[in-house]
Amino acid sequence: MNSKLKMAIVGAGIWGENHAKIYQAHPFCEVAAVCDEKPGKAKNMADKLGIPRSYENYEEMFRDSGCDAVAIVTPDFAHARIAIKAAEHKKHVLVEKPLATTREDVYAMVEAFEKHRVRAMVDLHNRWSPAFNVAHQSVERGELGTPYQAYMRLNDIKWVATDMLPWAARSSILWFLGSHSLDTLRWFFNDDVKRVYSVSREGILKGKGVDTVDVYLTTLEFNNGGIAQMENGWITPDANPCVNDIKFNILGDKGMISLDLSHHNLIQKYTDEKVTVPDVVVQHSVFGFPKGFAFESIRSFVDCILSGEEFKVSIRDAANTSLAILAIMESAKTRSPVEVRY
Repeated sequence: MNSKLKMAIVGAGIWGENHAKIYQAHPFCEVAAVCDEKPGKAKNMADKLGIPRSYENYEEMFRDSGCDAVAIVTPDFAHARIAIKAAEHKKHVLVEKPLATTREDVYAMVEAFEKHRVRAMVDLHNRWSPAFNVAHQSVERGELGTPYQAYMRLNDIKWVATDMLPWAARSSILWFLGSHSLDTLRWFFNDDVKRVYSVSREGILKGKGVDTVDVYLTTLEFNNGGIAQMENGWITPDANPCVNDIKFNILGDKGMISLDLSHHNLIQKYTDEKVTVPDVVVQHSVFGFPKGFAFESIRSFVDCILSGEEFKVSIRDAANTSLAILAIMESAKTRSPVEVRY
């Protein structure tokens, strides 16, 4: 490998630009190329950020750009074909969550990574959240005893589905936020989900022209007996000061930790039109340098590729999270408990 890790990016949207800025700010990384199938989009991003090469065909980019690794920053349903081709070209892979949205794609991607001996990580960045990480350290030290039950809410305002994501109708709040929720719960219980029971409701977003489920309420049973409830929706009112509404509670047989990450008293902004809470935790910048835990996970991928250390989220973690979410979707449709098939 060269002295600097050469990253290529597939997907020239807002989050693709964030990836590029993070790699450019890393002392041992650089952006070799960017690709987007939409004509002109990759070139515009390359010109804006000083990226040397742009493409409209990712296979051409894998062949010709000299990249060492690829960040896949596309809609979730498009991950598999790109990741498999990247593996065939011997490129390490960072995939934005989730790993994939079908069982067949999950298995095919894992098989390709193993067959071609490339390293792969999914950007399930909640593990880098300071609050969640500190809470997890308490669990690891045994301060709460054995984790017994948990609750997690991770919701978005309507704007995410109606305006931010043009492909929301082709996805689900379970893929967009449920991936983070379920990975977090699996991490805290250090266990896989055995059985799920979920109910859902729809109608609000469909009334706004977005054909997707509004909210899922899910009960999880883990292999070792732990139980949890998980709430994921994207119908929180747009006037909510934060895009996310996040609550978390973990109860052990010796103690408990509760988190409310929807609000903080660090900074508020008031105008004649609205009240907002600027983000100083998830993604922001300080003197132009990308900061926040959603960016730390991406930096961690680069660091682990360079050092050879294990990723903080294994590909097995990501695969089992996707497979459990598929079971949740099945349960919500049938209104009956579903065993998770791994």
